[in-house]
Amino acid sequence: MPKFVIEREMPEVGKLSDADFQGAAQKSCDVLRAMGPEVQWIESYVTGDKIYCVYYAADEGLIREHAERSGFPANRINKVERIIDPATAEA
Repeated sequence: MPKFVIEREMPEVGKLSDADFQGAAQKSCDVLRAMGPEVQWIESYVTGDKIYCVYYAADEGLIREHAERSGFPANRINKVERIIDPATAEA
């Protein structure tokens, strides 16, 4: 299944409380369960004003649907074409 990186613009999101993040994660997981296995949340990275989420999804449309149903923005969605890391230098 393709991997996607989603950029969510959310002013001051980095200042939210643990309880806020727990509630947001629960909402996201509830929507994902209802949508089925064709879209899966892997992890997210929170910065001051943005969240970068990594998902597996059959297509971009499922990510957009999840964003709409969960109430989270999906300002940019990019399909991952390749993953590189320090081991790539050894190839």
